[in-house]
Amino acid sequence: MSSRKLADLHPDLFPKAAEMIRILGEQGIDYLLYCSYRTDVEQDLLYKIGRTMPGKILTNAKGGQSKHNFMIKRKPASKAWDGVPLIGGKPLWSMEIMDTTGRRMLNPIWAKVGEIGEMLGLQWGYRWKGKLREGAHFELKG
Repeated sequence: MSSRKLADLHPDLFPKAAEMIRILGEQGIDYLLYCSYRTDVEQDLLYKIGRTMPGKILTNAKGGQSKHNFMIKRKPASKAWDGVPLIGGKPLWSMEIMDTTGRRMLNPIWAKVGEIGEMLGLQWGYRWKGKLREGAHFELKG
């Protein structure tokens, strides 16, 4: 099972995650970091979804290709995490809402989450172009 531990984040990412959670909390947004480190086997299973297993494609990375799979000295040191804002204790999975004219727009809560992550120097998966966008995903740049 994937880790939710901040301690399983890369030493350069850990303080950014803690700071993001703190800032969001100050702005009244509860945030659940639900995946830090993930094994190659778990990554391969996610990769199969939407390809050889039923469901919508979730990732373009096979085991060992994801920043979630990174280790230092054989210990988890994920260079990425997945997280979701909570409303009344429940995950807000839907990132987009309809505006008054019927156009899709980014939910303001998700926009704030992304803004803070980017302010902290993280790459936000929602901004990816040319590949699967993962709005819950934040990672170290480079």
